[in-house]
Amino acid sequence: MIGGLRRMQSTGRKLLSWINSPSEKHGIRFTADRRSWDFWSYQRLSDLSHRVAAGLVANGVSAGDVVSIVERSSPHFVATLFGTMLAGATPSPIAPPMTFGDQETYAEHVAGLLTVSQPALVVTDSDLAAPTSELTGRLGLRPPVPVTELADTPGSVPDRPLAPAALLQFTSGSSGRARGVRVPYRALESNVEAIRRWLRMTEEDVTASWLPVHHDMGLIGCLITPMVNRSEIWLMQPEDFIRDPARFLRCFGEDGARLTAMPTFGLRYATRRVRPKALANCDFSEWRAVIVGAERISPEALDGFTELLAPYGFRRRALLPAYGLAEATLAATGLPLAEEWRGLRVDPTSVELGGIVGEDSSGRQLAGCGRPVDGVTVRILGPDDTPLPEGHVGEIELCGDSVAEGYASVESSDSLTCLSDGVLRTGDAGFLSDGQLFVLGRLGDALKIRGRSLFAEDLEVALNTTVNVPEERMAVVLGERGGTPTAVAVMERAQPDWLTGAEPLLRQLTEGADVAVIDAPPGTIPRTSSGKPKRRSLWRSFLHGDLPEAAPPQTASAAPATTGGSDD
Repeated sequence: MIGGLRRMQSTGRKLLSWINSPSEKHGIRFTADRRSWDFWSYQRLSDLSHRVAAGLVANGVSAGDVVSIVERSSPHFVATLFGTMLAGATPSPIAPPMTFGDQETYAEHVAGLLTVSQPALVVTDSDLAAPTSELTGRLGLRPPVPVTELADTPGSVPDRPLAPAALLQFTSGSSGRARGVRVPYRALESNVEAIRRWLRMTEEDVTASWLPVHHDMGLIGCLITPMVNRSEIWLMQPEDFIRDPARFLRCFGEDGARLTAMPTFGLRYATRRVRPKALANCDFSEWRAVIVGAERISPEALDGFTELLAPYGFRRRALLPAYGLAEATLAATGLPLAEEWRGLRVDPTSVELGGIVGEDSSGRQLAGCGRPVDGVTVRILGPDDTPLPEGHVGEIELCGDSVAEGYASVESSDSLTCLSDGVLRTGDAGFLSDGQLFVLGRLGDALKIRGRSLFAEDLEVALNTTVNVPEERMAVVLGERGGTPTAVAVMERAQPDWLTGAEPLLRQLTEGADVAVIDAPPGTIPRTSSGKPKRRSLWRSFLHGDLPEAAPPQTASAAPATTGGSDD
């Protein structure tokens, strides 16, 4: 079964080296129940990966095919991921249905992904085969095969070259439909090595994660990278973290974990849900890195997390804000170890593409996202696509070995992110200061007001800090309706004082734009797996009249609020 490894070209060798000489000492601990863990050594995982690879070949998977993986975080997911690579095919992880509250939304989402990827086979957990088969049947694809069936199929792995792409991973879909990104082996290996060097990883650096393994931060940052590093992993299901975030923290305070990554949501959730008494026996002094990314980084969330854990030895410099995206494989920038994160207060009224960013002690605080990781170059481009010096606002552009090859589909997308000849135009606005990248927001989620750019994130920060609307209960979308600049604030189960305070504040900040403040039921705001609002989807719902009516103006002098219409 190891014949396939002997023919590996130089590209891919590092990525699969753990399979060639697997460790019995190190491996992955998976949550077994609410208290115990199930340890799988890398030797055991290597054996299972070879069995799954043989099963894929026996089921007709050819070299270069795509295999879609609809599985939970588990030994079988790991084996299917790497077994697909061993079979010379490209793995494409997809979220299992329990990550979505609404099953119709989930079915539509997965149907879109499968339409793009056109897999030769869909592999699932045994209990997910039946619901997944309805989707594959509707799309004219083969019925899904349970991973346990693959692992029990006799056979061997033929001598095949590796697939052109190591991964077909999907974007979060925050600015439109999720797009399939082809990540070649050279890009994945380059990014994994850059992360290892950034964090100075050794085999004794244990990683713990609750992130979903279908998302690039969880998949590459907290699974593939530590596996290539041959270090130990503690891997929780996302729902286990939601149920008991203190259990995750105890991986660091009691079990020796040192490295992790999570979005701002995770910091806020742990800070809100964990009581000090649950950490009584914890020592976080050896916790080296919490990479924070995947969504807008909240300085307040960084401070709150530090305040919760500092009495037990946690150090502020362990928080490492970062910036990345699927088209960059994962990491593009990150704060170096032992350097404390810093914030800059920016005056939103001074933000003009191509202009110098204005600092203001009363403005919005931004957390720096660190410096480019090895092999990545960051430039800030002005409106005429010329590079700008530090302190000037423009579009963030990336290039380097970690940049992905391209998209799996040429279909049109709402996203401004584009790939061409190894250059990634991110569609994000930001600036550099002292070598650090500061991100302002999506260019597609901004309005031009008197020559300056106003970002949806600016308005959400204002609603949070001035009107006390929780970030997880709202989203702001911006655009033009009927040629008129329009700002829409959607709040789930809004309290009366939120509605009273939101409209005049938004009218003041948007300077004459139409304003709609909408009180909506829970679940109205579509979000990605990392918690980011899907703004373009929400904007379309507003235009098509699919949202509740806007709340009436709260003051007699206020101009009438707009409601959802049908103009595009």
